Amino acid sequence: MLFRALAIWFGLLLAAFLNAVIRVTWLTPSFGASAAHVISTIVLSAVVAAVAWVAIVWLHPHTANEALLIGDQWVLLTIGFEVLVGSFLIGTSWHALLVEYNLTQGALWEVLLVTMLVAPVAAAVGHHMLRSEHMFSSARKSIFGR
Repeated sequence: MLFRALAIWFGLLLAAFLNAVIRVTWLTPSFGASAAHVISTIVLSAVVAAVAWVAIVWLHPHTANEALLIGDQWVLLTIGFEVLVGSFLIGTSWHALLVEYNLTQGALWEVLLVTMLVAPVAAAVGHHMLRSEHMFSSARKSIFGR
């Protein structure tokens, strides 16, 4: 399941690159940097939600925890990619990277990350893949079978 989620994340990464190209070449000149950033974030969040909706059938999580694990993987890979590429390969300062996480300055990066986190769970629930007794598993349940 997690290897499939990784493959889907690479597809989301390509969608993010395409989204960035559209933002820089078309949205920013037309609407300005601030509005383009908002539009771009909303569009990419919608793409993530749509991909999760379509892909959840292939991923087929058995519990909400497994669906949440998919979202966790996507978020951690995204943050790791941003830090690795942004800071270490491109040389972006830590300050510039952290500005993207500052909601008071209009940064909406958290919206995308929250969407990545919850979209697999929402898609699994929407597709009725999770029965109520399998919504969330607990350590006690797995150890004691109750």
